[in-house]
Amino acid sequence: MTKIITFVTGNKNKLREVQNILGASPNASWSLESKSLDVPEVQGSTQEVALAKCRSAAQQLQGPCLTEDTALSFRALNGLPGPYIKDFLHKLGLDGLNRLLAGFDDKGATAICTFAYCEGPGFEPVLFEGKTLGHIVPPRGPTDFGWDPVFEVDGHGKTFAEMDKSEKNAVSHRFRALSQFQSFLNSK
Repeated sequence: MTKIITFVTGNKNKLREVQNILGASPNASWSLESKSLDVPEVQGSTQEVALAKCRSAAQQLQGPCLTEDTALSFRALNGLPGPYIKDFLHKLGLDGLNRLLAGFDDKGATAICTFAYCEGPGFEPVLFEGKTLGHIVPPRGPTDFGWDPVFEVDGHGKTFAEMDKSEKNAVSHRFRALSQFQSFLNSK
């Protein structure tokens, strides 16, 4: 029997990326569906945010779920904006993210993706975290997916936005976290 796991997201680009990454190695014992839910956006570390979202989603769904939280940490700002990147991007825009680092020589950044999986209410979520190192650059490439145009991956010379989907999905923070999640499910 196939277990259905609900991926909690309202972001179509994120859903498409997750489906592309997980679709590369299908497993007959589970399948993924998606649903948008109102889950709390707590303040704290990426792990604390992911755990709170997953616990809430499991309670609402009364079953297995997967949540995701993405962070972008600037080395010069001691990890900020981190899990608050969505609000920073909304308020400042892509150019504003660059202006945050205007007085710093260090433009280094880390993209962090934290997935949390929970069997359902009463179960403790399990975390899967992936990181990709890079640096912040003036926007390059399509601007249809968050901060991808300003994050240049170390060693690739391209922003996430400049990469084709398969190239990005092979090196991204999301890919690294989902690889851990797949291994976890396949070991059960």
